[in-house]
Amino acid sequence: MIDNATDTTPYARLTPDLILDAIELFGLQTSGHMQALNSYENRVYQIGLEDGRFVVAKFYRPGRWSDAAILEEHEFALELVRQEIPVVAPLANEQGETLIYIEDYRFAVFPRRGGRWPELEDEDNQLWLGRFIGRIHAVGSYGAFQARPRFSPQGFGRDNFAWLMESGFIPAELAHNYRAAAESVLQQIDAAFAEVPDMRMIRLHGDCHPGNILWTDKGPHFVDLDDCMTGPAMQDLWMLLSGDNPQMAMQLRNILEGYQEFADFDYRQLHLIEALRSLRLIHYSTWLTRRWHDPAFPHHFPWFNTPRYWEEQLYTLREQQERMEMPAIDLF
Repeated sequence: MIDNATDTTPYARLTPDLILDAIELFGLQTSGHMQALNSYENRVYQIGLEDGRFVVAKFYRPGRWSDAAILEEHEFALELVRQEIPVVAPLANEQGETLIYIEDYRFAVFPRRGGRWPELEDEDNQLWLGRFIGRIHAVGSYGAFQARPRFSPQGFGRDNFAWLMESGFIPAELAHNYRAAAESVLQQIDAAFAEVPDMRMIRLHGDCHPGNILWTDKGPHFVDLDDCMTGPAMQDLWMLLSGDNPQMAMQLRNILEGYQEFADFDYRQLHLIEALRSLRLIHYSTWLTRRWHDPAFPHHFPWFNTPRYWEEQLYTLREQQERMEMPAIDLF
């Protein structure tokens, strides 16, 4: 990961004509139809083709990933598809390339796959998702990433926290209390990870929230591996849980029942659920500060960079302090 994306207008030169030219450079004839899809980190478009089909083009944020990291994302997706696991993998052009350059932009073309939001409260769906993620992790446990990020409390916690404190985004009147709460939470995170020594790290989806899962009559599929990484299995499970501890325990029992049909699970990682949630809170705030120079972010996240936002973050961090002091979820 390089993430040197400091251009204040990284997509200013990505015009409609350039987007359509990119698809034709890839080797497909467009109909001229183009629709922007929801995506903030990258720019993603549905493109109509002359033959009536549609594809999805993803233009990677300049300066975020190295070519090697993007190609590892593509190869992981293709590896999963070869194992008949339903993820949306990039298409290759006639030269067998999945990552293409046009001017200063890198892009990939994907088949269009629709679906609906998953009904995570349904027990059968929880089992199905567990089997699905278990299959991904079974493949992910063989082989290793070389260029993709490796999950750690340092990289996703302390490094992000240092950025936040130096960014100038946190209001002065809240900075002292935010620092104290975050430092306490980071200590608790370190303690939680210390309870799982020699934890196995595998290739993961990395950002397994419901918005990245689409459901059809044939079941679920993932549509985005942009944040795939090496990390603990729980990183792909905890975001599917909601409610209080008894509710999450019931959901996780069902998910793991399906999961363990295909992959082993280290139950020590139950200690990591609230630690991972806390890390995501800090990571998310850092992501917004890093991208605030992109004009799309103030437009789509108008509530960010306000005193109220940071007050809510401080309150949530203090809640997480309390949650991490509680016993881990008991599945037995």
